[in-house]
Amino acid sequence: MCKQKVAVIVGSKRDLPVAEKAMKVLEGHGVEYEVRVLSAHRNPKELEEYIAESDASVFIAMAGLAAHLPGYIASRTNKPVIGVPLNVALGGLDSLLSIVQMPRGVPVATVGIDNAANAAYLAIRILNLCRGRGEGR
Repeated sequence: MCKQKVAVIVGSKRDLPVAEKAMKVLEGHGVEYEVRVLSAHRNPKELEEYIAESDASVFIAMAGLAAHLPGYIASRTNKPVIGVPLNVALGGLDSLLSIVQMPRGVPVATVGIDNAANAAYLAIRILNLCRGRGEGR
């Protein structure tokens, strides 16, 4: 049985307003979550420690530009990772393509640009599999 907890990770404090969309959905469904501001570039050791020690069953990672964060996390855990590309430049298409094009063996589920709410809904569906509630509506 997996823990009914989601880790929401953003690379910068400026990304927190988008993360709030996910938090609202998770709260509305009574799902425990925690939010961290950890960058794959600025503090990779802290991020790696957090990934290794986290008791969350699903990670939601939000990133803009080259969007390394979701792939970094996915390369260091076997837990599901959901990437949210952020519209920081180029309408968010650079982030979208960076997250979608992960190498073989490093899967990252990806939702639409700035669509943190859908990331939360997907995390809830993943958690529902652990509760035996994955079928039907």
